[in-house]
Amino acid sequence: MLEVVGISFEKKGHVYYFNPNKYKLKENITVIVETERGLQFGTVVIASSKISENQLKSPLKKVVRIATKEDYKQHKKNQKEAEEALKKCRKIVEKRKMNMQIIEANYTFDRDKLVFKFLADSRVDFRDLAKELASIYKVRIELRQIGVRDKAKEVGGYGPCGRPLCCSSFLKDLDTVSINMAKNQNISLNPTKINGVCGRLLCCLKYEDENYKHCRKNLHKIGDKIETEYGEGTVIGLDILRQKYKVEVPNHGIIEVEKNESN
Repeated sequence: MLEVVGISFEKKGHVYYFNPNKYKLKENITVIVETERGLQFGTVVIASSKISENQLKSPLKKVVRIATKEDYKQHKKNQKEAEEALKKCRKIVEKRKMNMQIIEANYTFDRDKLVFKFLADSRVDFRDLAKELASIYKVRIELRQIGVRDKAKEVGGYGPCGRPLCCSSFLKDLDTVSINMAKNQNISLNPTKINGVCGRLLCCLKYEDENYKHCRKNLHKIGDKIETEYGEGTVIGLDILRQKYKVEVPNHGIIEVEKNESN
């Protein structure tokens, strides 16, 4: 088991695990950490805990220190200047008539890099844009294309359930959601029913997927022939959670059969 701490660099952002080094860190403590992109200012969202090594997707990097007042001032300065860079970049994109929407701008804590996130319907040649931005800000420029799910997370809104979007309120990671999850739950495959405001499959399809898989495990499939008290019939519908079938039996119409009553 390894001791780790969970840190996020944005509000409701992705959680990354770090080696806490010599520090005992509680939630909401701000820290400076070493990342592949340089030093970053982050907030502890998961206190020091232990996890198995196979849960890690990449080698652990270390917490450098607990953030000081000076670190916090630097972080706020970076945020303010990144906001100004965002406005400037949007003006340049508009002037160049580029088919891209700049969503966000962030400096790394050590100001080694300025990262812009953008949304576009297709690949964009942004080399000239990057050169112009680098000449203005005198730092390395990174332009990173994000997807529509990431945009929904940034912008927020309300889902078909009437509640704030999961991705913008509490989900830390945008896990893969597949059409098989909707099929497992016997949900209509009508896009208006299973797609979120981002146009992709609803994240909540994943929440109960394991439970539905477990409940479906020993159920017959639609189209199977099963024996009932009225004779052999064909399964035409499933109530997965109640473990019941709708069965069409010749000369008896449609009947409801519990799983343990059928063969």
